[in-house]
Amino acid sequence: MRVKEGSKIRNLMAFATASMAQPATRAIVFSGCGGATTKTVTCAEILKRRLAGLHQVTRLRYRSVREVWESLPPGPTPALAPGEPAASLSVLKNVPGLAILLSKDALDPRQPGYQPPNPHPGPSSPPAAPTAKRSLGDPAAGEGSAKRLQPEPGATVEDRTA
Repeated sequence: MRVKEGSKIRNLMAFATASMAQPATRAIVFSGCGGATTKTVTCAEILKRRLAGLHQVTRLRYRSVREVWESLPPGPTPALAPGEPAASLSVLKNVPGLAILLSKDALDPRQPGYQPPNPHPGPSSPPAAPTAKRSLGDPAAGEGSAKRLQPEPGATVEDRTA
């Protein structure tokens, strides 16, 4: 799946989940570069949580991208004569990219970038223990009143810790 900066994660995940639910689909690749790199990682991590037992291989790459800017003179834009080239600036950038393979089948663990399936699927933190509920008007046993006593304006404050 090609992940782009403008891609919606919910749309990507709906398609990926539906694809991986089919028995014939054994693997899926998320790939993105530049600003879509973090979104690519997010999609892979969400799918790994939803489907337990996925093996992962991550590959990092750099992609050459040429950006061209046409310069415009200040003020009103004069029309260029036919055949006259516009002044431009061309820059070749190396943009980082990422490809993440998620597979239902076992992969070679000696491959660089290999991650075995998570032995404990689900949220990374254990669920919190349920706490006892109490009514809003009753303070808990052993606790003082929730109302703080404030001195009146102009009154002196005494030290009652002695």
